[in-house]
Amino acid sequence: MVDVTEKMDNPTFRSDTVLSDVHLHRPKKRHLMVRLNAAGQPVFLSYFKLLRNTEDSASNEHVREATTEREHQNRNGDELCDKDGNNLKKERKLSSEGIEALLDDDGDLEVVRRPQSASDLEAEDLLRDRVYPVILMKGKEDAFEDEEEECSCRDVVKIEHTMATPLEDVGKQVWRAAFLLADYILFKWDTFRCCSVLELGGGTGITSIIMGTVAKRVYCTDVGEDLLAMCEQNVALNKHLMEPGRGEVKVKELDWLKDEFCTDPGAPYSWSEEEIADLHDHCTVIMAADVFYDDDLTDALFRTLYRITHNLRNSCTVYLALEKRLNFTLRHMDVTCEAYSHFRNTLQDLENFQDRKIKYTAEPIKLDFCQFLVYERIEQL
Repeated sequence: MVDVTEKMDNPTFRSDTVLSDVHLHRPKKRHLMVRLNAAGQPVFLSYFKLLRNTEDSASNEHVREATTEREHQNRNGDELCDKDGNNLKKERKLSSEGIEALLDDDGDLEVVRRPQSASDLEAEDLLRDRVYPVILMKGKEDAFEDEEEECSCRDVVKIEHTMATPLEDVGKQVWRAAFLLADYILFKWDTFRCCSVLELGGGTGITSIIMGTVAKRVYCTDVGEDLLAMCEQNVALNKHLMEPGRGEVKVKELDWLKDEFCTDPGAPYSWSEEEIADLHDHCTVIMAADVFYDDDLTDALFRTLYRITHNLRNSCTVYLALEKRLNFTLRHMDVTCEAYSHFRNTLQDLENFQDRKIKYTAEPIKLDFCQFLVYERIEQL
């Protein structure tokens, strides 16, 4: 639905509010509003607990423990279902022997209830509780103390974010594909150890922060001073995750609609000549998460990728994570995923592009790696 202002000679379009549900699926945690940003939007601070400590993320024993725990939960669910079913059999047996089995102490009839299904049991016992925003009132700055005591600082990522924004501000929210990419980084941490990394469309910075726990240097980029300030604040909040002497995360402006890096000394997140040279000389990994929702921006991103990779001294691997979002369109009168289709077509065009200097190849990554952050890993990822 789009609103149009009354001045038809100069129409202004306002997009609907967009909401990410990542922060609504966290176990018994509060979301506390800490401030209003420059745009007047409420900013919340959320704790995202790592399922395993990043220090020993390479431990096969911990991988087995995580797998065993999930299997144990599944078995518990099955056992509960079996127990419920056995109880029903006993009740049926008693009821067949006499009506007394269905009467309570007062002689009233007791109705035998259907057993809970496996999905009901999972929803009740296995899935995470839904939580909702709470406003942090003045003088309540210690509201997180209990949560901090529950877990080690190295197990927690602290992220400032907004919860619902216009489409143009979606980078201020936390999205599933960022968590998916973070999972892969923690799973394949040795691949990224001591790398120099560029993130395009870093948003709140959560993926760059996770990458910063293993890589040597990360350039986290996006556009918009308010968003970049939030990202920089998140990097500062998570210094405890970085190893001394490594894990430097630099927040920089990078506009895909422009052909050059921002080098204006007066701009707060501009690049120095030394940083641009460092990127070109040492970057071997580029990543982006959930940035393919607008066809024009997708085209601009691939142009930026082409321009940057052409200037890199070393070969580079680009990791792209996204969620295929299905929408019903009047044009097709059907459920489609146009943004994803455009992304795939553009990716194929890049592979087919003839260039003597560089060759692009694309391949999918299987999503059977471990989950290190608490979120819903849906089939559309």
